[in-house]
Amino acid sequence: MIQALIIDDERLARSDLRGVLKAFPQITITGEAANIREAEEMIMRLRPQLLFLDIEMPEGNGFDLLERLTTTPHVIFTTAYDAYAIQAFEINALDYLLKPVTEKRLEEALARIPATVPAASAASYFPIHEKIFVKDGDRCWFVPLADIRLLEAADDYVRLRFGKHAPLLPRSLQSLEQKLDPQFFFRASRRHIVNLQHVQSVSLLPSQLLQLEMTDGSTVPVSRRQTALFRELRGI
Repeated sequence: MIQALIIDDERLARSDLRGVLKAFPQITITGEAANIREAEEMIMRLRPQLLFLDIEMPEGNGFDLLERLTTTPHVIFTTAYDAYAIQAFEINALDYLLKPVTEKRLEEALARIPATVPAASAASYFPIHEKIFVKDGDRCWFVPLADIRLLEAADDYVRLRFGKHAPLLPRSLQSLEQKLDPQFFFRASRRHIVNLQHVQSVSLLPSQLLQLEMTDGSTVPVSRRQTALFRELRGI
């Protein structure tokens, strides 16, 4: 069973989508929101696994909502306008449905949902399978935490390094660190947090400090204090 929210400012559109969804008993609608403010509150409270998200709404668009969220569920966009189609697919949404939504197109969209959808978690740390929505200029991504190899402080922002991309996230490194599972992420220095799954090797510098070589070939220095902690945690 997949728990979902419908987010659309048009009451009739929400009602129509509910009607079409009756043919898909695997989807449970746990709530509806008519604007971004309501949607953000409901997502934080109900922690759905799937959003049916309209793009154009009076108080901002669906991308604005996603940017407010710390992590994001799966998303299927629903809208009356096709101007956003390319952008929606660039950010790796499950699908993009034009209104009125038909049962056939909804079936195709739902087929894109992974066979195993993790249950919503209330854990203090973000599960490694969670995704972060990142908007940098005109480009947007849904980035699984597991794909982020390095988080780097950049004034009041955090630069996320994944694949060949390095967009900025408008949050502090400290605020993110509090939610990252230390089983997977390690604070190498005041400026860097590394994903331990992307550490390829560890070397000892002449200064007796450690240096981490990442899977992309880059290196990350470990501060003196964190070198001692890393050695203790890793038994080296």
